[in-house]
Amino acid sequence: MSITVKGITKQYGTQKALNDISFSVDTAEVVGFLGPNGAGKSTMMKILTTYINPTEGKANVNGFDVSEDKKNVQKSVGYLPEHNPLYTDLYVKEYLRFNAGVYKVENKRIEEVIKMTGLTPEAHKKIGQLSKGYRQRVGLANALLHNPDVLILDEPTTGLDPNQLVDIRNLIRTIGKEKTVFLSTHIMQEVEAMCDRVIIINKGKIVADKKLTDLRDGQEQVVIVEFDYRVEDAFLLKLPKATKVKNTHDFVYEVTFSTTEDMRSHVFDFAHDNELKILQLNQKNASLESLFRELTN
Repeated sequence: MSITVKGITKQYGTQKALNDISFSVDTAEVVGFLGPNGAGKSTMMKILTTYINPTEGKANVNGFDVSEDKKNVQKSVGYLPEHNPLYTDLYVKEYLRFNAGVYKVENKRIEEVIKMTGLTPEAHKKIGQLSKGYRQRVGLANALLHNPDVLILDEPTTGLDPNQLVDIRNLIRTIGKEKTVFLSTHIMQEVEAMCDRVIIINKGKIVADKKLTDLRDGQEQVVIVEFDYRVEDAFLLKLPKATKVKNTHDFVYEVTFSTTEDMRSHVFDFAHDNELKILQLNQKNASLESLFRELTN
């Protein structure tokens, strides 16, 4: 196991931010850590990255105890916090070069992570000149700099535009084939796109721990599509196995299919045949959303 958590409690005065938490994460597994605001997600991540100590319990990352072997944990982990701390007066390469020196990483690794995270067009700029999305990429590049075995990412897609979202999702999925990725997000579609498994936390306690495949089995499929202008519901209902169409807002539709087969290619063909432009096309795990609402309300 790359991450093992046993009986972790974190108490601030009389309030328990985490209450007897236990779970484990395998190597080459991408796990989404979900919960409403204040549920304890960031607290758990800070414990796993040695920023704070637990009040009770034990946690290990790559076999190293987070309280007793902090230096080796820090070497094993790449961390992107929710509020990404950057030196805005430094150039992108200058900032990464500084951190490469801290980790004793060769300078050629800087170019590798710049390319991996799609920073090449902005690498000559000062961080303060970058958009929020590109600053997020700098933080991710920094987390990858020392080639860690475990990535802990707190809201990694915050501030990214739709094109950047696709790039970062693909990067995280690729990284997850070899490394452990433990990430938090509020966006269910991000979990669907990136994760193998989901852990849901509420009021400091784990309320669900399920593989995404288990949530998909036997469920209807919902596809979210946005066109460049309005389409009659009746036309979308002609799609194969379409059972329901809902126009959620503007030109965005949720199409329900009575199958677990990925129907996005059929929606794409429908748009092509009717000379429509697709502005977004995603799957929605209705079961995951229902489970989240049920357990966190």
